Amino acid sequence: MKRFLITGAALLSMIAASDAASAADLSRPVYTKAPALVSPLYDWSGFYIGVNGGGASSRECWDLTSNNNIAIVPNLREGCHNATGAVAGGQIGYRWQVASWVFGVEALGDWANLKGSNISQALTVQPLSNQTKVNAITMFTGQVGYAVNNVLLYVKGGAAMADNAYSSTLTLTGAQVYQTTEDRWGGVVGAGLEYGFAPNWSVGAEYDHLFMTNSTNVAFPATNLAVARGDTIRQSIDIGTVRLNYRFGGSAPVIARY
Repeated sequence: MKRFLITGAALLSMIAASDAASAADLSRPVYTKAPALVSPLYDWSGFYIGVNGGGASSRECWDLTSNNNIAIVPNLREGCHNATGAVAGGQIGYRWQVASWVFGVEALGDWANLKGSNISQALTVQPLSNQTKVNAITMFTGQVGYAVNNVLLYVKGGAAMADNAYSSTLTLTGAQVYQTTEDRWGGVVGAGLEYGFAPNWSVGAEYDHLFMTNSTNVAFPATNLAVARGDTIRQSIDIGTVRLNYRFGGSAPVIARY
């Protein structure tokens, strides 16, 4: 009987010790590593609208093709000038993003105040100064870009139109002899860099070169100072602008998985 009691007491002591150890293990906190914080990737998708402003230069080269409705062959070079000044306006477009690639379409309309002139090298008997004024520029383009989070580098291309006004004045007195206007179409290529500084706001800089078609029959009607005249005028325009865009909506930000 005594041996049985001793054996029972030993077993109870072992069980109590085992339970105490288990309880101690359960009371110990289990630590896990917290996931690292990752910022959402910037999303360039969605409709946007914005404003832009900057400067431009239009290269104008005139050739005299007719005088008093009589063709001049070969044409007489009158010389070239640069019409320079400011541009300002707005743009509206849509972009969609596939991984890091961004595609888009855009329409842009700018008021322009580009002016320039040179003395005609052909009309020497009655010296005239030929003048160009570009009043507006419009562009319809497609875009392809590559985004590194909130920085977007893109190229663009499409169609462009310039609203031009041409005139000639007497070099000695400044009296206007000729005046006419035209809307000229051409092509445009450009590149830009845009930075998203807030979820829906971005600022950027862009350069565009406009290849305008040659106008082969700019007609200057006869006036009380001179007979009718015709010119071929070649034109190309370079534009540099700063842009501010606001983007509407877009898909949810992409968050990295752990």
